[in-house]
Amino acid sequence: MSEPMVFLASRSPRRAELLAQIGVSYSVVDIEVDETPRDQESPDAYVLRLAVEKTQAGRTRLADGCPLPVLAADTAVVVDERILGKPRDRQDSLEMMALLSGRAHHVYTGVALAGNRTDARFSRSEVVFRQISPQEAAAYWASGEPQDKAGGYGIQGLGAMFVCELHGSYSGVMGLPLYETADLLRHAGIELLAP
Repeated sequence: MSEPMVFLASRSPRRAELLAQIGVSYSVVDIEVDETPRDQESPDAYVLRLAVEKTQAGRTRLADGCPLPVLAADTAVVVDERILGKPRDRQDSLEMMALLSGRAHHVYTGVALAGNRTDARFSRSEVVFRQISPQEAAAYWASGEPQDKAGGYGIQGLGAMFVCELHGSYSGVMGLPLYETADLLRHAGIELLAP
């Protein structure tokens, strides 16, 4: 593997795949951040705050003077300004699927890069689900896929069968908006698509 260009403050295999897709080599830095929304915090402010806090936690874990920046992201599925986190259990997952069924929701992703300075970008996408029967929702839970996903589904997996429309960033819905990520990296002087 080539020398890392950034530290990724995430264990998400989806974010790792997306970074690799645009040719960014990385090392993972383990972090812990309290992801509880603040009172009256809007969903866009929430994901941006968490993305920045994750980069700061990553910088704290690294040795002083580490030359590589830290990249982090946070994603929220939002319905009627309500943030849907990861389902707590089967019942929570079924309720989320019922809420998402047959309607539009938004996926907000904040992405941040912290090096000499910290910069962040925001991605907002609209996803429309077809009607989902209770039997499909139960079978989807049984597949295991929803258990660690914000909003209880993964668009890159079986959850794609529920999506009838997407307006915005597919990679943002996956958890790392590549347009915004590439913009951050370019502004930090990290060359993408280098020969």
